[in-house]
Amino acid sequence: MLTKAGLAILDVLSLGGDVTAQELAAETGYSRKQVYRVVDDLLDKGVLDESRAQHNQRVLRASDDPIVEAYRDLTSNLGHVDWADLLSPATIQVCWYLDEPRRITTIADRLGITRQAVHKALSPLKNRAMLAPAGPEYALADDLHPLLEFANTVVRHGHRNRVRRLAPSATIAWCDPKRALVQVQTSEDTEKLQNADDWDVTGLAEFQAYGLQFFLAGEPAFWYAPDDDLTLADIVCHTLVLNTDSRRVSYAMLLIEQERIEQETLTETATWYGLDSMIPRMYRLIDEGTDADDEMEAGSPLPSAQEYAALKDQYGVV
Repeated sequence: MLTKAGLAILDVLSLGGDVTAQELAAETGYSRKQVYRVVDDLLDKGVLDESRAQHNQRVLRASDDPIVEAYRDLTSNLGHVDWADLLSPATIQVCWYLDEPRRITTIADRLGITRQAVHKALSPLKNRAMLAPAGPEYALADDLHPLLEFANTVVRHGHRNRVRRLAPSATIAWCDPKRALVQVQTSEDTEKLQNADDWDVTGLAEFQAYGLQFFLAGEPAFWYAPDDDLTLADIVCHTLVLNTDSRRVSYAMLLIEQERIEQETLTETATWYGLDSMIPRMYRLIDEGTDADDEMEAGSPLPSAQEYAALKDQYGVV
C-alpha cells in the first residue's frame, strides 16, 4: 500500500523532471533518512526510476507505472485538491468501496476494521463534501471518478507486487483491498504459491477436494485472503470470475448442488464479484430443471436442462 510519505514523494515527482533525495526531503518535510527509506521502497515497487549524478548523488524521477499515471490523471482533473495531504492509506482503501452506496458497517466488515476507523478514513472526504449521499450509505460523488480509479490502481498495484515477488508470471483476475484472485502461467510459479503462506488453490482445481475431478487446462488459480477462510461460495465465484462459459457454469452448479450451498450465502458472496444476477438463474435450473438460456446475459450462458441432467448423471450428483 502507498504510504503517506510515499504519496507525498509521488506528488512531487508526478510533475515530471529529476529530483534529488535531498530536494525531496525539502519539498515534503520528511527527514532525509525517511525519504531514503521510502524512495527505496518505491524503487522496489517500480513507481520510481533512479540514476546517479555527480559525486554519486541519487536522482529520482517518476516511472511509467500505472499508479503514476492514475495519480497524474487525478491531479490533472481535480487539481484544486491537495491530494497528498488529503489522502491516507486507510482513506484509499475505503475509497475502493465507494463505487456505489455502501453502509459503514459493510465496509468495516469487509476490511476487518471498526466502524470508527471507517468514519475516520472518510472524514477528509466528508469535510470536502466529496461523498454522495451523506449517509447512511456513502459513495463518491459523480465527479470524483479519477479518485476511484486511483484507489483501484493503488490496491491492484499492491497485490501485483506482492504476488510477483513469489510468482513473476502472475496476473490479477480480481481484487479488493484485502483479497486477490490471481492466475499464473508456469508450473514453477504454481509450485511457489502452493508452498507459500496465505495462498490457496481455488477455482476448478479445488473441486477435486469435493470429489469433482475435471480436466484443468493450464495452471490453477490462487486466492490471497490471509484473514479469511476459503469458502465454498468463494470457490464457486472464483470459477465464474475466471470464465463464465457454459462448461464453467455447469461445473459450478454441480458443486452448488452436491455441497448444498445456500442461495442466500452464495448471493451475498457473489455481489462482490458482480455475479449476483447469475445466481437466481442457476438455482432455478438446479431446483426446477427448467431452461433459462433466454434470460441469461450475453457471455454468461447456462447449460440446457438436458445438458445439466446428463452432467449430473455423469458425476453422480444427486
